[in-house]
Amino acid sequence: MTHPPATTRVLLASALSVTGLLTTAACSVEEPRPRWFSASAPASAASPAVEQPAGSGATLTQAQAQAALITEADLGEPWGPTRGARTWRDGLLKATTEKRDCQRLLDALYAEDLFGPPKGPHAVSALDDADTDAQLRYQVAAHPPADVDRALDWLKSLPGKCGQFMAATTRGGIQTVEVARMPLPPVGNARQALRVTLAGETEEGELTYLTMDLAAARVGEEAITVTNAGLDEVHAEVTQQTVKLGVQRLTDLKKQGRAQI
Repeated sequence: MTHPPATTRVLLASALSVTGLLTTAACSVEEPRPRWFSASAPASAASPAVEQPAGSGATLTQAQAQAALITEADLGEPWGPTRGARTWRDGLLKATTEKRDCQRLLDALYAEDLFGPPKGPHAVSALDDADTDAQLRYQVAAHPPADVDRALDWLKSLPGKCGQFMAATTRGGIQTVEVARMPLPPVGNARQALRVTLAGETEEGELTYLTMDLAAARVGEEAITVTNAGLDEVHAEVTQQTVKLGVQRLTDLKKQGRAQI
């Protein structure tokens, strides 16, 4: 497999970082640093992120929601527009379990829908990592803050309720599902993230290992949702910094007001 040069990876890290990369030494999710990760960040990059203000409270226009999306221009190479849904979506995520909260999680992962129908403008971008075939889906939507906060509290409870469980796919395969907390930078009014892994095998006996990050944050009356998944490397730092950049962009748009879009 051919990878972009190291300088390109450093540029990606720079594009994603607003105040520096999140320190992951205390994370419950442990993984090797991405190849583009730069350990020689400026000293100021190590300072903690600052909690973002709530914003004006007014919901976005549709044009603003579209402008708030994260695109391939933000992530840089090897990310590009999606080439379509991967086969693992139906093959692995369409699954059932007897545990109610765990089933609700599987349904949310498959539908990439955490908060239900939006109550206002809604915009989506979908991107593929050309190196690893990971797929990232980024959503901005208006939702009642109380509904979003309840859903985030529910996500927070899942490592305790669904730390490990078994799920049966519609094709007859059995998946061992593990759910772990993923830390996020302290941005927005509320935020929560999980790393979910599904290990099993296909009907042909081929072993599969799907990793899926699910992250969300509320900014006033809007919420952003990120899913980042694949059968190869899925970098938690991409998920974390996408949330961080997305919250800043959404906050800035809310400050600008409707007249400038």
